[in-house]
Amino acid sequence: MGRLETSDKESVHLVENEIQARIDNIFSNLERLEILSSKEPPNKRQNAKLRVDQLKYDVQHLQSALRNFQHRRYQREQQERQREELLARTFTTNDSDTTIPIDETLQFNESLQNAHRGMDELIGSGTNILQGLRDQRVTLKGTHKKILDVANMLGLSNTVMRLIEKRAFQDKFLMLGGMAVTCVIMFLVVQYLT
Repeated sequence: MGRLETSDKESVHLVENEIQARIDNIFSNLERLEILSSKEPPNKRQNAKLRVDQLKYDVQHLQSALRNFQHRRYQREQQERQREELLARTFTTNDSDTTIPIDETLQFNESLQNAHRGMDELIGSGTNILQGLRDQRVTLKGTHKKILDVANMLGLSNTVMRLIEKRAFQDKFLMLGGMAVTCVIMFLVVQYLT
């Protein structure tokens, strides 16, 4: 990695490729080493696996250091290119077109105001709905109270209603019995008179 820092622009790619090839080689060797460590005797296996894992961690650290260096180098090259472009650019005087793009800003401002108005309308509508729900709550409380009063009053007349239902039930039997007796009498009259 020290060689990478001190190398010049032309040979930096070669050094990076060489380092990447060595890291890949180390990874393949570590895979083989991991297979071999699993074949170790049980008392040495844990220690061998621990060493292989430590080596893997170190190689991953080297890989991330290489990536960081490549990223920094890319940013440096990009900054140098941009600097060269700025230095190579020829600046001229302004053309006759010196308008300021205010229209986009005005449209953006109008959009914000419309959104603000929409939010105000939404909040007002929510407030009206909430007030309506409160009014309905008061109305429902009054109705509930009246229903409870009527239920208490019906509690007294409940016994009277039971007596009426009992009487209606008895009257139904009396009516059916009377109809049966009338039918029997009509049958007997028709039998004896014909």
